[in-house]
Amino acid sequence: MGGCVSTSSRSTCSSRSNGETVAPIYGCCGQKRTKRMFSDHVITMHNLPSVPHRIFMNGKSRTSCIFTQQGRKGINQDAMIVWEDFMSEDVTFCGVFDGHGPHGHLVARRVRDALPIKLLSFLLASQSRQNGPGKTCFNGNTKKLEAGDSEKDGPAEDKSNSLWREAYLKAYKSMDKELKSHPNLDCFCSGSTAVTIVKQGSNLFMGYIGDSRAVMGSKDSNDSMVAIQLTVDLKPDLPREAERIKRCKGRVFALQDEPEVPRVWLPFDDAPGLAMARAFGDFCLKEYGVISIPEFSHRLLTDRDQFIVLASDGVWDVLSNEEVVEIVSSAPTRSSAARILVDAAAREWKLKYPTSKMDDCAVVCLFLDGKMDLESDYEEQGFSSATIQSNHSGNAIESDDGQKSEPSLQRNFTVRSSDESDTYGRLVVEDDGNGETFPSEDQNWSGLEGVTRVNSLVQLPRFSEERPNP
Repeated sequence: MGGCVSTSSRSTCSSRSNGETVAPIYGCCGQKRTKRMFSDHVITMHNLPSVPHRIFMNGKSRTSCIFTQQGRKGINQDAMIVWEDFMSEDVTFCGVFDGHGPHGHLVARRVRDALPIKLLSFLLASQSRQNGPGKTCFNGNTKKLEAGDSEKDGPAEDKSNSLWREAYLKAYKSMDKELKSHPNLDCFCSGSTAVTIVKQGSNLFMGYIGDSRAVMGSKDSNDSMVAIQLTVDLKPDLPREAERIKRCKGRVFALQDEPEVPRVWLPFDDAPGLAMARAFGDFCLKEYGVISIPEFSHRLLTDRDQFIVLASDGVWDVLSNEEVVEIVSSAPTRSSAARILVDAAAREWKLKYPTSKMDDCAVVCLFLDGKMDLESDYEEQGFSSATIQSNHSGNAIESDDGQKSEPSLQRNFTVRSSDESDTYGRLVVEDDGNGETFPSEDQNWSGLEGVTRVNSLVQLPRFSEERPNP
């Protein structure tokens, strides 16, 4: 699935699943790089688990820590990833994905695995097409432009941004197309958010859909830590989003018992009630204004910028940007920051919404100076060396609920209970050939009980089970 990329020194091009070839990355002066690229072999979905410096379960890397905790609604539908040496030694990819609907946890995992490969494949293809084979202006050590150099280097900077923007748009489009045609994964009423960043030297490229968020901790002129929100929560009530949805005959309104949560509804049915304006999957709403086109932005990092936090809405629903930055910056060790943040969110859920079911939480903390704690500090925080090794080797086994070895609660499907829900309660379990399994026909799927303010969906459309196969 997706693209495949080769940067082997023995190869003159990389291959993609559609038969196109992509030239290897070269330096800005046309000299082929001698430093090791992100891989010495073709990367595909099949050999992805063996890729080094790629973590997706609770643990740490050389520059980051990640942690996810299941909420009280069932299977953990959040997914996360940090991939260091993504395309060269100074490039890191990070992402958080929040699934929803009957197959939301599988959609989030699929996007986590396939989207980075697609992004890299399209980036190299765009670079090769625009610069010609053997040339590129991508350099992991790109520094902030000096005032005197801005005029000279401006066009190169704009060209780099243009290439990244094009790669992001094409990767997200390809990802949604893959989900729509997936033979074993029904994404008609299931989907996922995505907030992804690529740190390339002092350049930060961001692409995102849905309501997962990225926030940066930075120091102001007084050396005080401040929170800078890097992304926008793409909710249905944003004027531009609401206008597009209504123009496509979709409806936007909030339920009476949760007036603060605007949702997207079909024009002819009070379903599914999606609490975001953009998402992967959710094909029942794609004709009615919900899109998977990402917002893209670029930022030049400075020495004052300390760390970036990516998190699902289970964190942002109960903690402010400032609180998140304060918690991460005051963590006793960097490797514990993500876990401490999730613990703080869990406490806030109990205090602020004692009658609601806590949402899943996933956190990625990327430290911009590239430094982490000593191994001994890491083990003191409750992570075993086996976890560290399995994450770095990529050989860890992911269970059906998306957790590693931590105690789980209940299954998680972000659909509120209703009389109609039982009609659509039987889903299919199959193996798609890549080791993923899907719920079986004889397994019951039921909606949530009780009021949970962060449900991404309210109920499935009445016609969801009877729709013809595309």
